[in-house]
Amino acid sequence: MSKVPREDADETDTRMSPDPFAAVLPALAALGAVASIAAINWSGEGKLATRTRTKRKTSAAVRDLETCCIGLVEIFRRFQRHPRVFAGEGGQASAPLKFGVHGQRIRADAQRLYLQLMNDIASMLVLAAQNAFDVMTAIEDGDIDAPEEIFFGFGEQQERLNEIIQSRVPLRVAVDTGAEIADQLTALVRELKKHQKAG
Repeated sequence: MSKVPREDADETDTRMSPDPFAAVLPALAALGAVASIAAINWSGEGKLATRTRTKRKTSAAVRDLETCCIGLVEIFRRFQRHPRVFAGEGGQASAPLKFGVHGQRIRADAQRLYLQLMNDIASMLVLAAQNAFDVMTAIEDGDIDAPEEIFFGFGEQQERLNEIIQSRVPLRVAVDTGAEIADQLTALVRELKKHQKAG
């Protein structure tokens, strides 16, 4: 009786996973929601006095946005810790961002990881959008008075995200750049915290 090669034995205990880009793309979108704070520096000038004000405290909105950014940092670190599942490791490592080319056969533990991380990303996308909106409202209403440099910082991260999409970089590059952007956005939100008006 011939011995089954190790690779074949491993292959019998694997399943094809959903596309890793389906996880990375919404994580990048959550970063984009935070980076959109850049726009308020230019568009916030035409506000109406009759506009409805948010009932949420500015300090809570900024704190929750910071927590959200920290969560996104961790999501991208988890992508990096599992490159076979999320970062395009393997035969398609140099392929550009595209659905349908990065899927891998993965073991049961990696399948659970994929689903758990997708759940976390979905929650984070909703929170990033809501918290960023509330912070943008606070800026527009004058409850946060930050210098232009901070908004330019958000704009720089927005451009880096655009470059990922426009250049269709390999998945690993998208993950590593996303991790850097998440770190930068966390630092920028912490800077915003320093410019809240007392009250």
